[in-house]
Amino acid sequence: MIIKPIRIFLILCLLFLSYSYCIYFKPISIKSTSNFNIHKASAGRLVWQKYNCQSCHQLYSLGGYLGPDLTNIISQPNKGEVFIKAMLVSGIKQMPSFHLSLNEMNLLLEFLKSVDASGSSDPRKWKVNTIGMIEKNEN
Repeated sequence: MIIKPIRIFLILCLLFLSYSYCIYFKPISIKSTSNFNIHKASAGRLVWQKYNCQSCHQLYSLGGYLGPDLTNIISQPNKGEVFIKAMLVSGIKQMPSFHLSLNEMNLLLEFLKSVDASGSSDPRKWKVNTIGMIEKNEN
């Protein structure tokens, strides 16, 4: 029996829609102790993009290699909000002093809090499940 091209097309469309549903409608994993404002975090992501932070820094081990990975910078010992504010205001050798407004700085911190609450950046602790999503490895 020969399958007609229209049936193949419909099957592929159905598979595409079901895969898209699985990816885009699965809730994002966030720690239960997260304390950030989702709207401010969204605006903070725009600040992250405006100043092109990803060209030097990484989130979840993706991005530039000049600066450190900032995925869990908020929860690291001896780091956190005060450390980030100091780096943004004064800068260091490779990082220039960004002249962010107080509002931009607070929005960027909210974004980094949301990223920190979403998980760990160590790719060895993650596995790819059968539908292509990434989940935390329980080992």
